[in-house]
Amino acid sequence: QVQLVESGGGLVQAGGSLRLSCAVSGGAFSSYDMGWFRQAPGKEREFVAAITWNSGNTVYADSVKGRFTISRDNPKNTVYLQMNSLKPEDTAVYYCAAGSFRGMVIPTTAVRYALWGQGTQVTVSS
Repeated sequence: QVQLVESGGGLVQAGGSLRLSCAVSGGAFSSYDMGWFRQAPGKEREFVAAITWNSGNTVYADSVKGRFTISRDNPKNTVYLQMNSLKPEDTAVYYCAAGSFRGMVIPTTAVRYALWGQGTQVTVSS
């Protein structure tokens, strides 16, 4: 059974940084394309960033471009989201997700991802 476990969330002041991690177990991590999504209270889950299985391509939401960086370490079965210059509007529960889209454009819609973590809370104070 594949499990995704996020960590690294917390409370940070605006302008600060956090690094989220998502450890994957029970599956062939190096074959998965990985994504980060977030969901704020009362809002739909939205795409944040994604990375292909071989780190050959990354995609970002416009709202985080230039501030967030997604990366992965296949030997460690972990994907990361480095978040800099955080804003109060970045406050949300952040989820990592896995899918297999090799040879296709990385999707930015949540329904395309088959596997999900439980989420980690990120709160940015003003």
